[in-house]
Amino acid sequence: MKKVITAEQAAGLVRSGDVVSISSSSGLGCPDKVLAAIGARFDKEGQPRNLTTLNPIAAGDMYGIKGVDHIAKPGLLSRVLAGSYPSGPSSLPMPAIWQMVVDNQIEAYNIPSGILYDMHRDAAARRPGVLTKVGLGTFVDPQFQGCAMNGAAAANPVVRKESFDGQEWLYFPAIVPDVAIIRATTADEHGNLTYEHEGALLGGLDQALAARNNGGIVIAQVKRVVKEGSLRPHDVHVPRNLVDYIVVDADQWQTTQTPYDPAISGEIAQPLATFEPQAWSAEKVISRRAAMELAHGHAVNLGFGISANVPRILLEEGLHGEVTWAIEQGAVGGMPLLGFAFGCASNADAIMASPNQFTYFQGGGFDVTLLSFLQVDGNGSVNVSKLGAKPYLTAGCGGFVDITAHARRIVFSGFFTAGAKLEVGNGKLTILKEGKTRKFVQSAEHITFSGVVGRQRGQRVTYVTERCVIDLEDDALVVREIAPGIDLQRDVLDQAEIPLRVAKDLRVMNPALFTDAPFGLRLKAEEVRRGTSLPIAKDMRPLDATSSPSVAKEVLVAELHRG
Repeated sequence: MKKVITAEQAAGLVRSGDVVSISSSSGLGCPDKVLAAIGARFDKEGQPRNLTTLNPIAAGDMYGIKGVDHIAKPGLLSRVLAGSYPSGPSSLPMPAIWQMVVDNQIEAYNIPSGILYDMHRDAAARRPGVLTKVGLGTFVDPQFQGCAMNGAAAANPVVRKESFDGQEWLYFPAIVPDVAIIRATTADEHGNLTYEHEGALLGGLDQALAARNNGGIVIAQVKRVVKEGSLRPHDVHVPRNLVDYIVVDADQWQTTQTPYDPAISGEIAQPLATFEPQAWSAEKVISRRAAMELAHGHAVNLGFGISANVPRILLEEGLHGEVTWAIEQGAVGGMPLLGFAFGCASNADAIMASPNQFTYFQGGGFDVTLLSFLQVDGNGSVNVSKLGAKPYLTAGCGGFVDITAHARRIVFSGFFTAGAKLEVGNGKLTILKEGKTRKFVQSAEHITFSGVVGRQRGQRVTYVTERCVIDLEDDALVVREIAPGIDLQRDVLDQAEIPLRVAKDLRVMNPALFTDAPFGLRLKAEEVRRGTSLPIAKDMRPLDATSSPSVAKEVLVAELHRG
């Protein structure tokens, strides 16, 4: 039991100037008690100071698990490299971490989650850093923002372009953590860790390796401690030799707003009849149309927003199990969950470690990704990562950039305008009041997916909205389908800031999509995967860095969590 210490003792181990790696995904797996103790120590002693944190996925949320907000204090925190940040609606106060970002009190970076995990792996193996094509042409690229979220960060770049083997790459030097703070369910007396009550493994193992291999320390927060030798070796995810200290929090929550749900951790299987179908709305129409892009046997990545409802569409249509879902927190198969539990899945076939899942995504091993959009520009580029007017309403890029980098097929879902009053039923769409803010814009505020690079890589990209379906082609965005009941010119072409080409064979979307009853979804025939992966492009043309910021109106932020 020598490794078991209090949270206050753990906080005393963190020194000023340390680089601290935190394993979490919003409220999922967040070592909140340890982070709270570090913040409390600073309030009492003024120590530690000038910490740098590495957060591959957001640490904490805006709904009861403070996470990084415990240490978001001037003097305590000086630099954050995060895949995502706590986010939520404008009705809640801005998190302290975001206030520090906006006020330039810290250097703040938004680095794709998969790349941050890669940086840990390279630090653990004592390699110099990550050489990748993930992020080329996006805000990650130093030709644009270079991951910087504010002026303080822009002055100290974390990424640069390098030429290697005749190709252009992004290079992220590895950053060595002095402390890794991870979380599990159970530790034995020696420090072996199991995750039986967790909704995900996340990246705790890789973060522990990065700290331990470089002379740092590993602190594990757990729910309970058991006798040495009582854990099955196959269940141990992080072994004793990587764990220095254990902090017990018997009351740690499984995820946001969820103290504990055995279906999330796979301890029980949830009956399919208990999953509620998506409520009838224009949003459901979009989910239905996105589902039509899938084929039998597809492996499908799923993102937050409207796309997260597509598994419920397949269930309602009697097609559950015909595709395999994969989400960045690690779940494979089963039924991905919604709302506060997003990132978890019930009845999963497997739960992979997030770094391994991101390797799968970065290499384009899956068939389709279903994601959301906030803005689309004339090049087909998509913004989901930044709104200058209300930055905390977006979490940042998370795994979006990793997922889209080499995906063969991308389906973006969202409303055509923000704030429109819509009516769906009787086989048609009626626009009662047009939205105040356009989402197909001249210039996206942030480029999270580059349509320019997507074209160069031969990616198939579709944008599904409630009123039309648009494809990204070599020289234009092309309207392929329109909803029954709307006027093409008035409701589509005139509501975009950018020119949209109309397909010669323009079709009307299936009226059954607009009727509140199962619509007879038929998935496409299974596609042949062998030899269909995207090549690593060797002839990437220089990108046009002409993007300029646009002002996001308040009504736009209300659409973020709807797609």
